[in-house]
Amino acid sequence: MNDQNETVIDTLRTDGSPWAVFLIFLRLGLTSFGGPIAHLGYFRDEFVTRRRWLNEQSYADLIALCQFLPGPASSQVGIALGLSRSGYAGALAAWAGFTLPSAIALILFALGIAGYGDAMPSGVLHGLKVVAVAVVAQAVWGMARNLCPDAPRITIMAATSCFALLAPSVWGQVGGIALAAIIGLWLFKPRQGSAHDPLPIPLRRRAGLLWLTLFFTLLMGLPLLASMLPNQPLAMADAFYRAGSLVFGGGHVVLPLLQAEVVQAGWVGNDAFLAGYGAAQAVPGPLFTFAAFLGASMNQAPAGWVGGLICLLAIFAPSFLLVMGALPFWETLRLNIRMRAALSGINAAVVGLLLAALYQPVWTSAIHAPQDFGLALVALIALMFWKLPPWLVVLGSGVVGAVFSTIL
Repeated sequence: MNDQNETVIDTLRTDGSPWAVFLIFLRLGLTSFGGPIAHLGYFRDEFVTRRRWLNEQSYADLIALCQFLPGPASSQVGIALGLSRSGYAGALAAWAGFTLPSAIALILFALGIAGYGDAMPSGVLHGLKVVAVAVVAQAVWGMARNLCPDAPRITIMAATSCFALLAPSVWGQVGGIALAAIIGLWLFKPRQGSAHDPLPIPLRRRAGLLWLTLFFTLLMGLPLLASMLPNQPLAMADAFYRAGSLVFGGGHVVLPLLQAEVVQAGWVGNDAFLAGYGAAQAVPGPLFTFAAFLGASMNQAPAGWVGGLICLLAIFAPSFLLVMGALPFWETLRLNIRMRAALSGINAAVVGLLLAALYQPVWTSAIHAPQDFGLALVALIALMFWKLPPWLVVLGSGVVGAVFSTIL
């Protein structure tokens, strides 16, 4: 026990500062390809398996919370981890480290580096899609072993996965989680003294209420200000703040709303919009950084770096406010017996959603030929059994994808 306590203390000393949090998330921001589901797999490997910042149960609970909040779930999980580790500065550091690499790359692309997309050898992007299969499969396997230990939870996992595939929409996912919560309330009876690993949140409930109030104030106030005070930066902030506030399901779901906001308004041409979306698939980190490309591509000032920064901050601002507003109440809910029973069902459902995502869109968009399956299998073995670092597996898969494209 003493050795375990000393290990925890050493971990806090080495990666508990905002700067350390920034560096950890910066590495993830440079290497986390594959979209939000894959990001959650990378996070699990880094913070549950490797660094032990929290256990599997707490990580699944945190994912469940962020699935219920609008905005990018993987970024919100990162913000919450940074907040629990080093307060507000840690939350900002986690977001900056994970987000800035792709945001900077997309702004540079928007500023006219025409060779940016062509510089990537053919097949690299496909190799990165294939390695996402391995990353998600590893996450599903690891979480299922811990969160679905018996027949009822395995059944919930499988049923939720089928439900998500048959109802492929955000509401289908939310409905599956809600149904699993109801089943958990009815089926599971957690003991009062069962083990619980709290996620340290350095915020009081009063602060949480303040952040939630600010979230709704901006959501209702920005459109009024934009209509009363015609101003391009204010209009951009309003459009992208609403996009980050009202969209469930992550980056891909926000695209139709953004297209309606910026293309129909004449801010960005449709060809540029589609080119930027294509480039966003080729960079690591959250797809919400597509907002930085759109801000930098505006046909009217502000554009460039200023426009990119305005849109980037506006689309992520709701995530900060919602996470900081919800987390002070989350720990109390987790300690409630009935809530923990519901969470037993929700956690199994989260694994089911990951399993569904492993098939659609991760598998279906990446595995088209026998060599794709072989590359995914080798990447999975490299992650699970050879214990190679994820960034190295990602890099190797990109290189192999480029080789396949030239010889096959």
